[in-house]
Amino acid sequence: MSQPSSPPTAIDSCGVESQKDFVLAVAQDWYLWYDEMAEVDPGDYSSAEQYLSALTAPLAEDFRDPGFSFLTTEAEDEANLTSAAFVGFGFRFAINDTGAYLVSDVFEDAPAFRAGFVRGAQILAVDAGNGYVTMRQYEEQGASLDDIFGGSTEGLERGFRLQIGSETVELTVAKEELDVPPIAAAPRTIDRTGLAPVGYIHLRNFTLSARPALTDAFAELADQDITDFAIDLRYNGGGLVNIADLFLDLLGGAVANEEVAYRVSHNEKRGAENRSYVFGERLDSVSPIRIAFITSESTASASELLINSLEPFVEVVLVGSDTSGKAVGQYAFDQTGCDTRLRLVSFESASGEGFGGYYTGLVDTGRFTLCALEDNYRGAFGSTDDTLTAGALAWLNEGTCPTRPSASSAAPAGIRRAAFPIRGSDRPDRRSLWAQ
Repeated sequence: MSQPSSPPTAIDSCGVESQKDFVLAVAQDWYLWYDEMAEVDPGDYSSAEQYLSALTAPLAEDFRDPGFSFLTTEAEDEANLTSAAFVGFGFRFAINDTGAYLVSDVFEDAPAFRAGFVRGAQILAVDAGNGYVTMRQYEEQGASLDDIFGGSTEGLERGFRLQIGSETVELTVAKEELDVPPIAAAPRTIDRTGLAPVGYIHLRNFTLSARPALTDAFAELADQDITDFAIDLRYNGGGLVNIADLFLDLLGGAVANEEVAYRVSHNEKRGAENRSYVFGERLDSVSPIRIAFITSESTASASELLINSLEPFVEVVLVGSDTSGKAVGQYAFDQTGCDTRLRLVSFESASGEGFGGYYTGLVDTGRFTLCALEDNYRGAFGSTDDTLTAGALAWLNEGTCPTRPSASSAAPAGIRRAAFPIRGSDRPDRRSLWAQ
């Protein structure tokens, strides 16, 4: 995105009251729906975070901004957008409808990976230092995730009792500082009998580290005359717009060269920042005819932008479940001299044809076909043991959905870069995924 000028108000101190002033000054100038913010007294709120939530509450009610605007620090934000770095064991887990804790993803070469964690393993119990306690017992105790898995401390150990297939194993793992691999280890192509192979890419996030990873992946695919693709975005909550631009060029640059991929619009005060992004063919651009996007409720932001932009030019289906519904992006505003960064919803995206507003998910707009399937959290990504990969291949092979199984500039704020990061909820529910 371009580098817009900053709001005019100078903020000198870094206390709570100055943070509130900073939030209001930026929001009145840049917030996409500044004229719909609530009129609230900043003195009623003990933190700038609470004040921001109160200001944006009317936009949360209709899903336009349910926590997408938030306060963070420059260091935390930069880490998220560079490589999604964090301190942890290196796996994600989900809780299915029966209450089982299942490993949904294991990051390559992370401590959990080296210890023997695999996708689909069930976490039966965790030893936090006083012997193994089952996950049900932790729930009954009202334990938090930090109580169970520990905080972000390098070297912190936990013992895990896992069910892997028919075997029960106990593994001890210590946390490390990790960079999440942007592309999951999986086959670049999936062979099919009597048909050309399918190109497969599982992108975990739109971070800076994804640029070389995507470039390398498409260099492998570009000369194989592949026209069917399965793009796996099931756990991808978004990230940098310029990485989405690269992905759009690599996927759609050859079939939609110089066509408008998407448009972004700001409030009327910032209309000069509105722009369009045009597809551009690159050396390793492919020529898809059909794309099966693997999606879930965790698929958001830049992932949705990618799908929405390609739909007018390629036959598209979604496999899994409807997306999160984040049709907006944030800029990063820094309070001068302070460790405060405001990620504020500042622009909305729409396809080149003007289709946007997917605040309750892409499928809910009525413009996309969904092959509704449940993630079984089993089988390697890109394998037919994985329900969603198998569903994508079924649609690409047969053209129909399979049957669903039961189962910085001037003070006080500077734009650092445009992004579509999604702010997740800490509230556990059956569809949530947590990285540990």
